[in-house]
Amino acid sequence: MNIGTLHIGMKVRHPQYGVGVVRSLTEQTAEISFDDAPRTIAPASSDLQPAESTATLSELQMPLSNLISETAQAVVEALGLEQKDVVVEGLANRWQRGTLVMQSADSSLQPKEVPLETFFHKIVMIRNNLRVLEQKVNASD
Repeated sequence: MNIGTLHIGMKVRHPQYGVGVVRSLTEQTAEISFDDAPRTIAPASSDLQPAESTATLSELQMPLSNLISETAQAVVEALGLEQKDVVVEGLANRWQRGTLVMQSADSSLQPKEVPLETFFHKIVMIRNNLRVLEQKVNASD
């Protein structure tokens, strides 16, 4: 590893001292905090390796935005966050442009009118949030 590939805060693995965190850099050396003590090391001659996995993309044949969206979609599918068998149907024709009227028992209060599309959208969002919460609870067991 050379000094140009290091950055402050990077975790590195040294063959003798183990895993450490880069604290400062000079032109030829790096100050690295290991478990036992901070040490000044010349990265070019000490066989330092990154402690965390790294990836390099070269000759990418698709736009980066497509790669990111495909990767995100694959993660969503792998975690089961999106249910494929759930079909969202529109409201039946008789409910289109309808309103939900909520009237209090206290006649001095005005009734509240909410469009049905808004009301059902809120119910669907609550259901989705409950599913996510259930998945988090199940994952913590």
